[in-house]
Amino acid sequence: MTQTVLHGASEVFVGPDERIEDGAVAIEEGRVVAVGPSAAVTREHPPENADTAIDATGKTLLPGFVDAHTHALFAGDRSDEFAAKLRGKTYGEILAAGGGILRTVRAVREASDEALLANLLGHLDAMLAHGTTTVEVKSGYGLDAETELRMLEAIARADAEHPVDVVPTFMGAHAVPEGYDADEYAAEVAEEQVPAVAEQGIAEFCDVFCEEGVFSVEQSRRVLEAGIEHDLTPKVHAEELSHLGGTKLAASVGAASADHLLHATREDARALAEAGVTAVFLPGTAFGLGAAYADPAPFLAAGATVAVASDFNPNCYARSMGFATTLACVGMGLDPAEAVAAATDGGARALNRDDRGTLREGARADVAVVDAPSHVHVPYVFDTIPVETVLKDGEVARGR
Repeated sequence: MTQTVLHGASEVFVGPDERIEDGAVAIEEGRVVAVGPSAAVTREHPPENADTAIDATGKTLLPGFVDAHTHALFAGDRSDEFAAKLRGKTYGEILAAGGGILRTVRAVREASDEALLANLLGHLDAMLAHGTTTVEVKSGYGLDAETELRMLEAIARADAEHPVDVVPTFMGAHAVPEGYDADEYAAEVAEEQVPAVAEQGIAEFCDVFCEEGVFSVEQSRRVLEAGIEHDLTPKVHAEELSHLGGTKLAASVGAASADHLLHATREDARALAEAGVTAVFLPGTAFGLGAAYADPAPFLAAGATVAVASDFNPNCYARSMGFATTLACVGMGLDPAEAVAAATDGGARALNRDDRGTLREGARADVAVVDAPSHVHVPYVFDTIPVETVLKDGEVARGR
């Protein structure tokens, strides 16, 4: 039986409400079998008898980050749009000039399968280096059945080839492609793309951009209900640029999550809490747009599960979940423990994965060893997260 013991840690961040000083974690066959004070854990699981022993003196043990919202598979470069925004251009103006999502769609359609895979694997390397061990990746830069399937196939290949677990989400309803109106395209996604994706069995979730100028609540519902009929769990981009009703839509269809929520209300927060839908906050998006941050307080007060994710994409080029926790603290008002919990346990809940995001006994042994004395240093040290070693399923995936 393969065993790993990490011991002497200044702090073990077990989960949202539990932290252990001078702690240790014992792992067998990829699962946490013991967590607690070092003296107790090492008495039952001596490091000298383990296949791998890591002296974590002065360091913090965190669950691997679970990044529950990314658009990490793309091609092309949009750095000039960042410069344009600094000159005062709005996202809508950039989109009207041929930029934004549709620009990336053109680049993805022209890219080879191997180029798409190589791009994604490179991003996964960077995410792993910053402590992410599970990441959701959406399609949505194809906007036709053929390219959406190509994207999902690349996501599946990346999951097979890379240590990071990659969770596939179909998002054909990411934007309205040229030559369509929203009704026509929503019908195509629901009637053609969803069945094609389901037939291939290469997506777990179905997401939609419910937003003014993109897809209405009813158009979004049509896509999500088609996904449900084909065993794809719904997710919703909701209340990002305006308040349209995507949050209540997410609650009504039993979505795994509603994401963005910059314009959500207290009533929306209660709806998500009552429906058991995770509220996913993406502070990097607000940072990149220079927009006001979402307010998690009504969601916490309502008892909703809160997650923080990176929203890594060409318009939000940030792959570090540590930086996302910094923004969640500084911009959204979470305290460090809330932010780290939202980036680990919260992210796992947003992906319906209750086997990770914590270091409790029985959890998958995804561990980030941080060269700092407490979890507070994750948002505090915001130039780079000092991750020394990352374990995936108990095996060293990066570091020593």
